[in-house]
Amino acid sequence: MKVAVDPALCEAHGECVSILPAVFDLDDDEVLQIREGELADDEVAAAERAVAACPMGALRLSR
Repeated sequence: MKVAVDPALCEAHGECVSILPAVFDLDDDEVLQIREGELADDEVAAAERAVAACPMGALRLSR
């Protein structure tokens, strides 16, 4: 499973960063950075929570 962001929707609220900082990060310019590649099995549940917590609906999961 992979996670992606729609940069046009993301307003850098940081909810995803607080839930899963190993995958999500805000750079110095407050732009969301996402670790590339497949999520580890133990990261999937937290990634689902991060997607659900995004107030802008900017995140999505895909297989």
